[in-house]
Amino acid sequence: MRFDNLYSHDFARVAVGVPQCRVADPAFNAEKTIALLRQAAADGVAVMAFPELGLSAYSCDDLFHQRALLDGCEAALAQVLAATQTLPLVAIVGMPLRVEQRLFNCAVVLLRGRILGVVPKTFLPNYSEFYEARQFGSGEEATVDSVTLLGQQVPFGSRQVFSAEDMPLLRLHVEICEDVWTPIPPSSFAALAGATVLVNLSASNIVVGKAAYRRQLVSQQSARCLAAYVYSSAGAGESTTDLAWDGQALICENGELLAESERFVRDSHVVTADVDLERLARERMRQTSFGDSVRLHAAAVGAFRQVPFELGLDRDRPLALHRRVERFPYVPADLGRRDERCQEVYNIQVQGLTQRLASSGIGKLVVGISGGLDSTHALLVAARAMDALGLPRTHIIGVTMPGFATGERTREQARRLMAAVGCEAREIDIRPSCAQMLRDIGHPHREDQPVYDVTFENVQAGERTSHLFRLANLAGGMVLGTGDLSELALGWCTYGVGDHMSHYNVNASVPKTLIQHLVRWVAETGQLGAGTDTQVLHDILDTEISPELVPGALQSTEAVVGPYALQDFNLFYTLRHGYAPSKIAFLARHAWGEAYAPAEIKRVLRIFLQRFFKGSQFKRSCVPNAPKVGSGGSLSPRGDWRAPSDSEAAVWLADLDRIPDERA
Repeated sequence: MRFDNLYSHDFARVAVGVPQCRVADPAFNAEKTIALLRQAAADGVAVMAFPELGLSAYSCDDLFHQRALLDGCEAALAQVLAATQTLPLVAIVGMPLRVEQRLFNCAVVLLRGRILGVVPKTFLPNYSEFYEARQFGSGEEATVDSVTLLGQQVPFGSRQVFSAEDMPLLRLHVEICEDVWTPIPPSSFAALAGATVLVNLSASNIVVGKAAYRRQLVSQQSARCLAAYVYSSAGAGESTTDLAWDGQALICENGELLAESERFVRDSHVVTADVDLERLARERMRQTSFGDSVRLHAAAVGAFRQVPFELGLDRDRPLALHRRVERFPYVPADLGRRDERCQEVYNIQVQGLTQRLASSGIGKLVVGISGGLDSTHALLVAARAMDALGLPRTHIIGVTMPGFATGERTREQARRLMAAVGCEAREIDIRPSCAQMLRDIGHPHREDQPVYDVTFENVQAGERTSHLFRLANLAGGMVLGTGDLSELALGWCTYGVGDHMSHYNVNASVPKTLIQHLVRWVAETGQLGAGTDTQVLHDILDTEISPELVPGALQSTEAVVGPYALQDFNLFYTLRHGYAPSKIAFLARHAWGEAYAPAEIKRVLRIFLQRFFKGSQFKRSCVPNAPKVGSGGSLSPRGDWRAPSDSEAAVWLADLDRIPDERA
């Protein structure tokens, strides 16, 4: 097994073929279908769908009752079946099929010269421009559950799930066009029966507005079913006697559009996407309501027949993803969606804080201001909360507390920031109290013989926290926390002090990479009010992230814990999806390309695993109240993450070590 093969990580490459067709010319249609099948197989596709009645063309009308056409379709199917003998993919083609003196609109599922099954259409549209009940019978009217086709005895019926034994998460269900337009599509029950990839062979003529509706329909069905949905449409060559055809092909996964074909294309074409089967399986496992639905509809689920097959995957072939993986999963790449995300997160934080202030009857906030990123954003949220409550921003007491290693740049930024916000600004030099604490506990640090150990660092953090809480007592306010999700995940916070403990924390479920964009968004959209000098926000964004606790050379946080860009990536796929480290590394390599070498990706991921799974959970088990802002998760023990404080990281590290050093 290669770790640079997408199938090794439970992805499946699926495709929709939109061949050029000719009405009532099965041989021509088979030739075009085979050409697209060979193209897809060369690209590593596992499952490929074609349009409804693609071997005959959909717009044959009463020609469907002509024996010559029906015989020609079976001959065309034989051509396609023969071509699949050397192709390692499941092909699903549409054709009219005679069964027990009835005619059915069918999907035929093929693999390596074998017919896996035949699925008849259940719901026949007989309104507006559609007259299917004139030519076809519904699959519900069938009196047999198997048919003999091209010399093979094969399953027949709409309640079939085709299961890949060599890829257990790949389980297919097929429905046809109108089936998905009904209140309860057959695919809904199929998903409850275990199908993860729902395939729809559609023809679907085009009228104004229909393309957008199809897109919405397919996306929503994939979301409701926690599945992938593969949808085809008929394209060039169908009869335009009364209709037109756009060849829209769609591939969705759990509500997300992965791929869409170009419409109104004259030539045959293919659209592909890599479906994350593990993501779908984990979502079904996580969402207990899915299991409840399985139980509630046990009779319908039990009616499905499982049809096993072996795909014959080549996992020793390098096969990269055909899928966009965002470098910053918490931050949309699209600028419009990014602004929308920032506004939504900002509003959630503000709403959480205003409610806490209103319910507690407390009208003042105390915030420690370091001149760095997290405390900056907490102060920005506090300012908007005061505006929303109709209170002056001077009800915020901002306190900068320089210590032994505080740089002039961050100290000045803290002052400028408080002035820009308009809060009450205070400055407390904590060095005298820290020196007294060091003496009181018998620490060996002396000015002429410095000892810069963890105690020296944490005494400063502790003194800052003590000042904040006592100042809050004096002012009748509450301490607003500043620590973020990334720091909490890595345990990069001191237990019981300001970046860990507070009365309320607005940043606890916001990762570092998103906070950077939130601060920039506030600066660029004038959230602080017209005429406010926001240059200080840009200066803060350009400042190296550092705890500033040891005099001398600047302490770089990312030099210790790794780049936050990678660590937030690791956190998202660990917390939100529960992926194994080897899959996370595979995704990171694809997302970041040459920006990070495979060895660096592996090194940083190792840091994450060691810090996240062993040694820092006790800090996450007792965190202040904080609003959850996104589906990417939080680490609150009252929310998304409950874990033992004394677990081991061995299994995650062992999985990481399976990756060859030259490939992450």
